[in-house]
Amino acid sequence: MFAKVNSTAFILLGSNQNQPLLQLQHALLRIEENIAAIISASSIYKTAAWGNRQQPVFYNQVIEVRTELKPIDLLEKLLLLENEMGRVRHTKWEPRIIDLDILFYEGIISNQPRLTLPHPYLHERMFTLIPLNEIASTWVHPKLGLTVKDLLHLCTDPLKVEKI
Repeated sequence: MFAKVNSTAFILLGSNQNQPLLQLQHALLRIEENIAAIISASSIYKTAAWGNRQQPVFYNQVIEVRTELKPIDLLEKLLLLENEMGRVRHTKWEPRIIDLDILFYEGIISNQPRLTLPHPYLHERMFTLIPLNEIASTWVHPKLGLTVKDLLHLCTDPLKVEKI
């Protein structure tokens, strides 16, 4: 299905509604079937919500994928999957059935209106850095010039992240 898989991307999956663990599993299956080849996946982690803390805990996982899609096309397919899974956007940092964020795409830096790469909050969030470190500790942030492991050690996010 994916004859020419030459670009590496890391995607953060998150959910805190409608049986979040099942939502993550469903998203993984759909990504593998329709979007990109999954190369590795972190464990699943539970944490309090970041940004708007007045909501249920989140379950998060990071995956490494290989794809022939351009970054914006990958984003469009991920947004379509979110929509198909029932995600409705009202306000920033609200509860959601599924959230799919591109963290890194190769070493690309992008500041397009629809796509910022690397993800702008990546280095500020323990719930992102801990699972990313599990599968890509030596990956270098192209803007900051630091490895994921280094970013994890520098992160001051106080939210507890629990491996499940």
